[in-house]
Parts: sequence; C-alpha cells; structure tokens
Amino acid sequence: MQPFTTHTGLVATLSRSNVDTDAIIPKQFLKSIKRTGYGPSAFFDWRYTADGQPDPDFELNQPRFDGRSILVTRNNFGCGSSREHAVWALAQDGYRVIIAPWIERNGQRLPAFADIFRSNTAKNGLLAIELAESEVETIFKSVANQPGLEASVDLAAQEVTLLTPDPVRFRFEIDPGAKEQLLKGLDAIDLTLAHADDIHRFERDHDTWL
Repeated sequence: MQPFTTHTGLVATLSRSNVDTDAIIPKQFLKSIKRTGYGPSAFFDWRYTADGQPDPDFELNQPRFDGRSILVTRNNFGCGSSREHAVWALAQDGYRVIIAPWIERNGQRLPAFADIFRSNTAKNGLLAIELAESEVETIFKSVANQPGLEASVDLAAQEVTLLTPDPVRFRFEIDPGAKEQLLKGLDAIDLTLAHADDIHRFERDHDTWL
C-alpha cells in the first residue's frame, strides 16, 4: 500500500448527506472477483445517464473538477453496507482524501463517516478527515468562489490547508493506529507480518494436540 504523508490536490465538493455505499459503488459491480477496475463506476447511478453518458447535472462531472483528488462532502458518508468495494472505487477514481463534517443535532454528535467505512479507508490508503461543520462549510464556500482551488494535507501534522490567497488551515484528529498505518503504508497483511516472530514462536511452542 502506498504510504500517505502529504498530498496536494484539486478539491471537489459533493453536497449530499448520508451517501451510502450502494450510491458509491452499486451492488451490480460487486460480482467481480478482482480488486481493480472500480474507479469508473464510482457514483455510477448519479454519474451517468440511462444511455451511459456522463450526466452534466451530477456535481462531480463539472469540468472544473477534472483531475480532483480531494473530495469534500456532508456527514455520515459511507453509511449502509460494509462493502470495502466503496473505498476501492473512490481510491481507484483518483481520490486520496475524503473530508466530511461531524454535526451536532439535539445534543447528539453525529459522525462524519460510518464506522466501518472509516476503518476501510485506513486499510486502503485513503485518508478520511473529520472536521467541524463550520469548517467544512468554509471549504464549500471557498471552492464555490474559487474554481480550481487546491488544498494541501499533512498527515503527520494533522493539518489541512486551503491554498487560497490567504491560506486557511484546519487541524484534524485521527486514531493513532490509523495514522501509523497510513504513514507507513501498511495493509492488514503487513500489520500481521509485523508480528511474524511472535507467530512463529507460538506455532513452535504450542501443543498441537490441543
């Protein structure tokens, strides 16, 4: 897995809450036994018209978002099923960072991402960043007012910088384990192999008859 240290890229916005994994990668694409080729099918039902042409009404099809690698969206992104294919599709469609807000409603804090989706992002080299609702709103307004806006993300510093004429910075929190996994580019197999000596020792000393 490619390590994630810093990334600078074009910001695209998707102003939709509760985007579920079936919207990110519809169920008909789960038949494949491969882990590649999902990128063009990301957001398939929104992205294309019935005749298979790009739908000009879909936000991410706007020409100004060509080449985007940072997606800013609304809360509860990646809800629904636990399909890891959703993360594969986003990563293979060119995204390196997904930013969404946590929001507070009636005294409850509602998350930016569904838990399993967030876990899957770290396993596949995609950085999921949770910011306050007001901070994400600032990003939406900045992108609307400045086509071609880029942002820089520094994982070690846990900081997002909007590259506006007067740069705006946001600090984010991240689980330490996920941070280390991303910085070192470790997938689940790599994490297991880090304990290879302990595993071999257990296999050598364990009473097999048990």
